[in-house]
Amino acid sequence: MKKCINISLIYAIAAMAGGVFYREFTKFNCFEGTTVLGKVHTHFFLLGMFVFLIAALFCAHFKALPEQKLFRVFLCVYNIGVPLTAVMMAVRGVTQVLGAELSKGADAAISGIAGIGHIIAGAGIILLIAALKKTAKTEVVQ
Repeated sequence: MKKCINISLIYAIAAMAGGVFYREFTKFNCFEGTTVLGKVHTHFFLLGMFVFLIAALFCAHFKALPEQKLFRVFLCVYNIGVPLTAVMMAVRGVTQVLGAELSKGADAAISGIAGIGHIIAGAGIILLIAALKKTAKTEVVQ
């Protein structure tokens, strides 16, 4: 449970940093309009902080969950997918704010890597649900 809360704190700090960066970077560059950069903040809060707060609650409820292999794999996989997604969203947002002309290859690479991050995060969610299902089946809740 403590590990999930610590990870949640890290994502909360990253979310706040992402929000401040978005606000200051767009203001510094006199950018008005919408950009993907603004969504980095919410991705870190929702996919990072909230998911791990909920996972901490499940760890408190199911004492065997943190020791389960599927849960440990979830921690690794999900903590690769969410930051990868957010970083590529930040890259996309910075290029939008700066008005940088990207080649088709660079544009596709940014989108592709962000998509891979989403897929990895999705696989992590599936691992979490599988771990919860396995734990709920084997553990008697008082």
